[in-house]
Amino acid sequence: MFRHIVLFRVYEDVADERVTEAIDALRSLSVLPGVTHWRVEVSLDARKGRVIVEDATFADRSAFDEFRIHPEHVRAAEQLSRIADWWNGDYIA
Repeated sequence: MFRHIVLFRVYEDVADERVTEAIDALRSLSVLPGVTHWRVEVSLDARKGRVIVEDATFADRSAFDEFRIHPEHVRAAEQLSRIADWWNGDYIA
């Protein structure tokens, strides 16, 4: 299994509507090939601002590599890049 955890720190001036749209875009990626677990939530701890949490598991590293170049993922990543900065942690479980 390949784990992929992303924390998106939403820029302060972004409207709630755009955050909701971004969350919907991320959640839509759950059906892409190779995804075995997919969850997207807003962090309950708002001390550092609005943070979107993406918690994903893929069948293996190869599945993740294919996911990264999938057009739907590329579109979602571009959308998120306009409203947030992010940090990711990837590892083999």
